[in-house]
Amino acid sequence: MERRHFLKYGTAAGSAFILNKDKSSGTCPEQVRPNEQIEKVKRAMLSMQRHAWEQGVAAQAILESGGDVDLVVLMAKEAFLRRWEDGRLGQVCDNHGVTDPGANGEAVLFAAKVTGDKLLRTAADRMLEYLLRRAPKTSEGVLYHIDNKPQVWIDSMYMAPPFLAVAGRPDEAVKQIEGMRRLLWNPKKKLFSQIWDDGRHDFERKDFWGVGNGWAAAGMSRVIRALPTEMTGEKARLVGYVKDVIDGCLACQRPDGLFHDVLDNPKTFVETNLAQMLAYSIYRGHLGGWLGKIHMKEADRMREASLAKVDSLGLVQGACGSSEFSSPGVATEGQAFCLLMEAARGDLGRFTTGREGA
Repeated sequence: MERRHFLKYGTAAGSAFILNKDKSSGTCPEQVRPNEQIEKVKRAMLSMQRHAWEQGVAAQAILESGGDVDLVVLMAKEAFLRRWEDGRLGQVCDNHGVTDPGANGEAVLFAAKVTGDKLLRTAADRMLEYLLRRAPKTSEGVLYHIDNKPQVWIDSMYMAPPFLAVAGRPDEAVKQIEGMRRLLWNPKKKLFSQIWDDGRHDFERKDFWGVGNGWAAAGMSRVIRALPTEMTGEKARLVGYVKDVIDGCLACQRPDGLFHDVLDNPKTFVETNLAQMLAYSIYRGHLGGWLGKIHMKEADRMREASLAKVDSLGLVQGACGSSEFSSPGVATEGQAFCLLMEAARGDLGRFTTGREGA
């Protein structure tokens, strides 16, 4: 089926968007991957044509990787250039995306702050206004993923809530996560289905798509990181949700550390990106102090398995591949999550070896 119709915060400027400082976990991680390989992954990502969500996840990867503020600003400016009148960012064609454009929001907010560019700030505000007031939603206020069908997709859990949280609406970020989870979560399997059709009140796609569960884990991890300290109850619930989906995914893990495209269907192809997405989420949770030492060995194993898929050009092979996302290949999101995974692992290494402040 066609899936679509269609940071490092460690810099001085980027750290302004972290509302809760990460805590040390006390472990001593291994050396991070040599820069040459990761630079190739980055270069390959930047060579790819990108839709709204792809521009957003790529910009987020540069933001969390740190050290290249100018590149984040350039990517934010491109998302701004390709904005729609209704506020949606990064729209290169009419692919009906509702939440996908929100993936650009955090980078645009960051760029507005470091440059003082009022136009960028206005663009971020209008993206927020679109999600809050103009985007189509269920009767309970849960965002649809596309504007031509009344459907809620698990992808949206990454695209919209993290931006809502850093843009000053953490309450709405939590509301969206809770609403999407009510519609898509399978408590027995501890996994998310991909698409709920609100018009038919039934699943459009009930499959437990691996990358979709990765979007959920990574999106919730980013929201946890951004929640203000007073939202302790909400944070605790989200932490439980992330732990549950990680456990559900790991129950389906292959011996080689990777996963099938549909997690509980071994007839589907072996996919690379979910391993990166889960490793990223585990590293962020470990550093944030809300995951403890649990699953660190699994995260390192998934990291090694996915890095072994990087070819000589820096392409992460075996990801759920663009542009149909129905077979193994390469994709911007696969490149981006390699960078995000390494950024999170690198942050963990710097903090636990005493190179970052408390």
